Amino acid sequence: MADRKSPNASLRAVRETQLQMSRQEFAKLIVTTGEEMGETVACTARLVAAWEDGDVRVPRAVYRRILTRLTGRAMSELGFRLSSPARPFASASSAYRPEQEHGVDRRAFVMDGAGAALSLIPLGAGGESPPGRIGVGDVRAVDRAVSRIYAHDHDHGSAALRRDASDALHTAYQWLQDGSYAERTGKRLRSATGHLSIAAGWLSYDSGRPADARSLYGEALAAARIADDPALEGHAFGCLSLLAKASGRPREAISAAQGAQTVVKSYGSARMLSLMAMREAGGWALLGDAGATDQAIVRAHRLYAKGPTDADPDWLEFYTPAELAGLEALARADLDQHERAAAGAEQAVLLHGDAFARNRALYTADVAVQHAVRERPDPEAAAEAAGRVLHHLPEVRSDRLLKQLHNVESALQRHAAVPAVADWLEEYRTITGVR
Repeated sequence: MADRKSPNASLRAVRETQLQMSRQEFAKLIVTTGEEMGETVACTARLVAAWEDGDVRVPRAVYRRILTRLTGRAMSELGFRLSSPARPFASASSAYRPEQEHGVDRRAFVMDGAGAALSLIPLGAGGESPPGRIGVGDVRAVDRAVSRIYAHDHDHGSAALRRDASDALHTAYQWLQDGSYAERTGKRLRSATGHLSIAAGWLSYDSGRPADARSLYGEALAAARIADDPALEGHAFGCLSLLAKASGRPREAISAAQGAQTVVKSYGSARMLSLMAMREAGGWALLGDAGATDQAIVRAHRLYAKGPTDADPDWLEFYTPAELAGLEALARADLDQHERAAAGAEQAVLLHGDAFARNRALYTADVAVQHAVRERPDPEAAAEAAGRVLHHLPEVRSDRLLKQLHNVESALQRHAAVPAVADWLEEYRTITGVR
């Protein structure tokens, strides 16, 4: 496509003439082919139309791989024009000197988002020889991979990242097992690997794989204790608390959150303590204890108000005032305080601005649910918020978001006689293929 408004006649001809399929059928075939390749996508007729009408210049990397496999044609033969090689991260070409480039996992340059970032770890997961001497630069490579996983996940969700994160974690463990390093470097590498394990666990949690997440969080907890790293240990406990709450185990969620607070109490990060207090609040809310929930929420706000410190870990960057409001809204929802929950979730969406697309989508979905189930429902407001959620698809790919959309549908179904709700239900079913 030469420009944004030029229709893609080549792709349309392949679909209509070669495959003789409707857009809906073609979208379903793309999803099936992706599953066969181990890729998770949610292609819809609307997305196919965007490709064919020229509204999207080039599909995302995951779709390029699937389309090539499906049709046996290169992107240029399908009417797409790649103006330059994909370079998701500007530092990808400069992170290592030429003599180190031979070890980069070349697969990653045709993979999505953070998959390319993970190529910055020069030892692949394909059984290559140990890297020899491990230095500070290698540890920093693991740290960079963690940062880029979170950066991509915040904007696009976890679906395209999980396998690549698993490969990177395997790499880091190979370094620990087979490399040689000074004691100080080994301790730092152990901590970095623990943080990578948490990142991989987060992707598993967001992709609907709680058992995998629990195992990875447990590995991170072990790494923290071996490396004597309280910040990592607190992070791992906090993640276990979140996972326990999501799995319907409120007492475990409370205990893990309290354990996190004990570990990081003297670490020097009031913001981290605030997050763990909010995790505790979530557990109390799920248990139905409004008094204990309020106490934990008040403590979380007081700690947050102390401001940032140099001790705040990088991964904590997501914990903004927007997230503070959003987490409180989730607790209010579990206490059936639906009006307060809707207001808090809307505040979280507004405060997020243009950042953290996946979390914005999740909180917007919660706004819709709360308006639909409150004591005096507001179906029009619920439908308006639900419509905003659909705008995040398919760029945000998260199992949690898809489940939350199903919750939105269930909540709105009782108001199906309202025209705005009926329109949304039809659009949702068209986009997702749910009937």
